[in-house]
Amino acid sequence: MNFAVKLTAQAERDLLDIYRYVAANDAPAKAEGLLDNLEKVIESLETLPQRGHCPPELERIGMMEYRELFFKPYRVIYRITGKDVCVYAVLDGRRDIPDLLQERMLR
Repeated sequence: MNFAVKLTAQAERDLLDIYRYVAANDAPAKAEGLLDNLEKVIESLETLPQRGHCPPELERIGMMEYRELFFKPYRVIYRITGKDVCVYAVLDGRRDIPDLLQERMLR
């Protein structure tokens, strides 16, 4: 069964911010490769999105409906609703994830 994968505007901004940061602080070619890999991870949610697990930061506050996949150190946070997968965030796992997730998911 294939799922329809959609990104929120914030998740799209996350990808752009990651690209800009890596391009400015490392190399544009590396940023391009990273973006391609993150997009592949997101596209892979079309099949078997259930393979992800609940982010521990959200599990602790009882928000069990969210899942995550890794492309280390990046974390793709999403939710499955019927045949749709909505990506809410693409975050660098080295940041203060608990605060970022609570702020975004509790809006």
